[in-house]
Amino acid sequence: MQQITIEELDEKVSAGAELFLLDVREEHEHKRFNIGGILIPLDQIMRKAGEIPTDKPVVVYCRKGVRSQIAIQRLEGRFGFTNLYNLAGGIEK
Repeated sequence: MQQITIEELDEKVSAGAELFLLDVREEHEHKRFNIGGILIPLDQIMRKAGEIPTDKPVVVYCRKGVRSQIAIQRLEGRFGFTNLYNLAGGIEK
C-alpha cells in the first residue's frame, strides 16, 4: 500500500500538486475538522467508488490511518485502483 506522510502532503499541496483528498471518517468528524477533503464514510466507500478519480493521486485519510487503510484495501481489491495513498498516521498525528 502506498503511503504519504502529513509532511509530504503539505509539501505537495504547497507546490500546487493536483491531488484528490478523500475523507473516510464519519460526517460528524468531518464537520468538526476538515482539511478540504471530499467526505465518503468508510461504510459507503464501495457504493460510491465511482466518485473517486482514477486519473490523479488520491490521498485517503481518517483520524488515525486505520479506516483509510481498510478503504484502500477494499477499493484496490474490488476495483483495481492504483492511485490511492494512505495518509500515514491519519490527521491526528
